[in-house]
Order: sequence, then C-alpha cells, then structure tokens
Amino acid sequence: MNIEEVLDASGMNEFIRFPWKVYQGNPNWVPSLKSEVKFLLSKEKNPFFQHAEAACFLARKNGVTVGRIAAIIDHNHIKFHNEQAGFFGFFECLPDCEVARELLDTAARWLKERGLGIMRGPMNLSTNDECGFLLEGFDSPPMIMMTYTPAYYLDYMERCCLAKAKDLYAYIVVIRDVAAGGRLEKLAAAVKARIPGLTVRPAVMNQFQREVEAVKVIYNSAWSRNWGFVPMTDAETGVMAKKLKPLIVPELMIMAEVHGKPAAFFVAVPDYNQVLGKINGRLGPLEIAKFMWYSRKISDIRILTMGVKEEYRRKGIEGLLYLEAFKAAMKKGYERAEMSWILEDNVLMQRGCELMGGKLYKKYRIFEKTIS
Repeated sequence: MNIEEVLDASGMNEFIRFPWKVYQGNPNWVPSLKSEVKFLLSKEKNPFFQHAEAACFLARKNGVTVGRIAAIIDHNHIKFHNEQAGFFGFFECLPDCEVARELLDTAARWLKERGLGIMRGPMNLSTNDECGFLLEGFDSPPMIMMTYTPAYYLDYMERCCLAKAKDLYAYIVVIRDVAAGGRLEKLAAAVKARIPGLTVRPAVMNQFQREVEAVKVIYNSAWSRNWGFVPMTDAETGVMAKKLKPLIVPELMIMAEVHGKPAAFFVAVPDYNQVLGKINGRLGPLEIAKFMWYSRKISDIRILTMGVKEEYRRKGIEGLLYLEAFKAAMKKGYERAEMSWILEDNVLMQRGCELMGGKLYKKYRIFEKTIS
C-alpha cells in the first residue's frame, strides 16, 4: 500500500472523484457537487483557510486508488476551545480495514508533527460543514448538507482505536401534523403577550446582507457554548450567504425582532439532495435543466439552524418560529421537515422536537483519539 499526499490538480480531481467508487450502486448515497468539494478544499478560494491548514492524502494498492482522507488544523478552534485538537475529514475507503488504518495513521502523524495531541472527525471541514459518520438510518438518503456513509466505517474506527466523541441526532416530522390541533397557535399567542414588541417576518431578500449580518451575530452568540462550535468569520459568513441565497425560500427564513431589533432567526431550506441525486455531481447545461425541473418537486425541508438571543431564551420564541415556518411550508406543498443536527446531550432541543411529533430517525457519530 502507498499513501500519497495530493499536491497537484490531477491528484485533487482523483480525490474528489473517489467516492463514486465507494458508493457505486448504492441508491441512498447522494453525490456532492464536484465543484462544491473543489471549492471547499481550495486554499486560495475558501476563507476557512485564512485560519486553517489541511493536507489531502490518497491510498493506493498496486496503483489502484482505494481510499482518501484529509488532515485539518483549524487555528480558530484551537484558540476558541484552548484545545490542541486537529481533525480528519473527507474520509472514504473501500472495504479494507488496513486501508482505513493507514489513512488514519497518516492523518494522525501529520497532525502530531504540527504539535497537536487529539484527532477528531470526520469534519468536512468543521462543525459548520458536513460532519459525522452515519450511525443509524441507512435505509434512506440524507438531506441537504448531511452525510451518508457505509456501516463498516463505524467498525473500522473502533478497530483503529478511535472512540466515540459525540453523537448527533436528526428528527423527522410531518409538517401537517405539527400544524394540526392549534397547539403552536396557542403557544404563539402566549409568546406575543409575554414579549411586548415582538414581531416575526420572512426574510427580505433585497436586503439579504442585512439579514445575514443579524443571523451571524445571533448565531455566534447563541451557539457559543455548544460542543465543537467555532464562530464563523465575516468572510466565511459571506461565502455561506452567497452559497445559500439561491436556495433560500424567503418564507422559510424567519426573523424575529423586538421593537425592531433582531432577537432570533430560523433558517430552513428545501431538501435539494432530492435534486442532486439526479445530476451525479455535475452541473453542465443538461444538469442545470434537470436541477430546475426537479427543484419544483422537492417534498421535504431541512431546518439548518436556529438561534435566539440569550435574553429571549426559554420564552417560547422557538415555537413561534417553527409555527411561522411550518405554516409557510404547508402553503408551498412541503410534506416533511428534518430537524438536524442536534447534539445527543441537548435534551431541551430534543424534547422540543418530540413535542412537535418529531421522530428520531438518524444518528451520526464523531470519533476521536489521543495522538500525543
């Protein structure tokens, strides 16, 4: 076996294409856009690399590519958590534990040479991106910006001496069932009576930059105590906004204000994985036509994120945001919503999902090991 660092465009193209070999014939795998993966790994274009570094590796047996991995150092994570932790990501390998071992050892060695004592993953590239190996829920495709991985990866991690770091949960809910019965309507009335000056509205797309700035401030404040959180920089927020803007349905991006000042936000997007599964990672003229056609047929949404300023937490604003988004989703014909991902120890959020009839239907696991 030979492990080679990716150092040129040809190697990067091979790195990006490799998952097609792993998931050939698997109907539940959704190919990522090759251009999007290329952007994520571009040290010149992706602002993540203004505070991070990474190395990509390919594993070959007898000249045939059999696996890939990236080793990642996020200096903002190190500063924010005061933790000498690095990450591995973009892990894929054919069914061969020895390949997995060599890839993981290579990533750990690269991190150790740079003074880090913990390796954690998978992160593609951080918790602000896709992360985790699928633990439960292999019988259905993932929703947008969630992962799908083979079950044997879990076994390989344990055999390679990585231990569980944290599990992430995904809940699924039937939107019409949540809106029935008037429970959220009663909650919304009580919340508005409790917080004078509270208003909720859909995003104003011709003032999208202003909306994004409000989201960033609330997000970085509301999520700061969460496990694995790293605040997004202005440049990263700008790139994320540019990427998401074409996907945003204004009625599913809800802004809450108190006396005109931002208090909370809620962002859900249509499950474009239902479209990406039709275009096989490409976005040429034919694929764009397919994208436009199948975009009209999306049946589900994914709740990407929600944040509430500290002074307004535990007052029911979350339920009000869900109500407004689900009412809008029903009008547009969406049937189900995924609430993900939620930390396994975020009991408050889990109970909220369950009160709305949400069912825990997928789990993801992040692993770690000491490398010092």
